[in-house]
Amino acid sequence: MIDHIGINCADFPKSQAFYDGVLRVLGFSRQLDFGEAIGYGRDGKPTFWISQGTGPNREVHLAFAAADENAVRAFYEAAMGLGAESLHEPRLWPEYHPGYFGAFVRDPDGNNVEAVWHGGS
Repeated sequence: MIDHIGINCADFPKSQAFYDGVLRVLGFSRQLDFGEAIGYGRDGKPTFWISQGTGPNREVHLAFAAADENAVRAFYEAAMGLGAESLHEPRLWPEYHPGYFGAFVRDPDGNNVEAVWHGGS
């Protein structure tokens, strides 16, 4: 069900040091590092992300696994029909990895919610 999750950190350098240390002992490491966002995981697949974030209501990023591109599109259309804010329409995201097909919306509480399929063409 859950593909990956991301949190925002008020003290990003301190959080980097913390998660580098605690996740290393569990067998996880940095899989992607975009400077302002770091993805931790194993075998090239980041499943936990940290990002720079400030303020009392920092958004959470939550990605749900989808069965295929049609499921990602259906998720997006359902969210739009329920009044969600569109962050990104369904498309390929090659900067994440080849075949990454996702759509992003903002839920009623302001969180960034995604549906993703990892086999897109």
